[in-house]
Amino acid sequence: MNAAVEIVFILVLLLSFAPWLICAKDRRLEVKMTLVQNASVHGAFCLDGSLPAYHLHRGFGAGARNWLLQFEGGGWCNDIPSCLERAQTRRGSTRYMTKYEIFSGILSNNASLNPDFYNWNRVKIRYCDGASFAGNAKFDNGTSSLYFRGQKIWEAIILDLLPKGLANARKALLSGCSAGGLATFLHCDEFTKYLPNNASVKCLSDAGFFLDERDISLNHTMRSLYKEIVELQGVEQNLDKNCTKSLYIPELCFFPQYALRYITTPFFILNSAYDVFQFHHILVPPSADPRGHWNRCKLNPAACNAHQIDVLQGFRSDMLSALRFFFASSRRGGMFINSCFAHCQSESQDTWFAVDSPRVHNKTIAEAVGDWYFRGRVTKEIDCPYPCNNSCHNLIP
Repeated sequence: MNAAVEIVFILVLLLSFAPWLICAKDRRLEVKMTLVQNASVHGAFCLDGSLPAYHLHRGFGAGARNWLLQFEGGGWCNDIPSCLERAQTRRGSTRYMTKYEIFSGILSNNASLNPDFYNWNRVKIRYCDGASFAGNAKFDNGTSSLYFRGQKIWEAIILDLLPKGLANARKALLSGCSAGGLATFLHCDEFTKYLPNNASVKCLSDAGFFLDERDISLNHTMRSLYKEIVELQGVEQNLDKNCTKSLYIPELCFFPQYALRYITTPFFILNSAYDVFQFHHILVPPSADPRGHWNRCKLNPAACNAHQIDVLQGFRSDMLSALRFFFASSRRGGMFINSCFAHCQSESQDTWFAVDSPRVHNKTIAEAVGDWYFRGRVTKEIDCPYPCNNSCHNLIP
């Protein structure tokens, strides 16, 4: 075979495989929803009264007895009108949810994309209560009903998973994103109690470290929101008792910075120092910027003026101050606080583990979490202030 013919043969061969290669690249893991059929026995219902649900993809090989549970995020509802509206969406009812969920990032089953957890049993817990899986109350005015049963949903799903292998877990990681990341703080120690005493159990919160911070108008917008959620949905009874006893305002224990002090299970905090949800809703909520002076800055950090950058750097400093005791005193804890304008970085393949993923001290998020969970290394990575990190994707929504 001469050189020209050989080249043509190779090209034809490559072209014949091209469709397969494209499909392999684009192939996504879609996992079917499982409704918790006996949830009603436990009083566990979504806001609208529908059954709660999760998605389970089974582990294999060395990971067959290891479990990763991921709380879904999606904000909160703090009054009857907002909860009634939420009950008619996928955030408040399994009736409106997609029946298949794509598993990527920390949930991927691809060893090259998720080297530490790809062969674990991976569970995505669907979010349909509006209070980070922590409420236990009901509203009924004779016309409309709302079930605030996040705590019951959490318990019912755990009880459904225990006979499916969770009861015999060797390793386990409870994680979550956004409002699900907050749920990880609230349920971490409780999760440990369900599992064998000799199991290695740890927790990871992604974008769940919501700050008790004044907005640019000096109002406690987030504190007011959380107070309304706690009161409406009966959350206080499910907050850490040591925390609520120690604070003059018990509902503050819904904030991770207060709850964290009482968590005894090894914990990893993944957060952006410029988390875009907190930037847009805690630091600069619409109520604090009625004329829209911050609109361009919110859309693109490069468009922020010097004063706005100073405010953002102040927010970063406050987050690091709230984490100082954890950084200094937690021997089994981990941190990855980067300077990307993002929100939730563990479920997206681009930010979890990819060639161009965000890095701090030349370490990706997946590598930092893996070092902390498996390799016993002290992993407390704190990025330099914006705009120093050119690996950031700056995922402004």
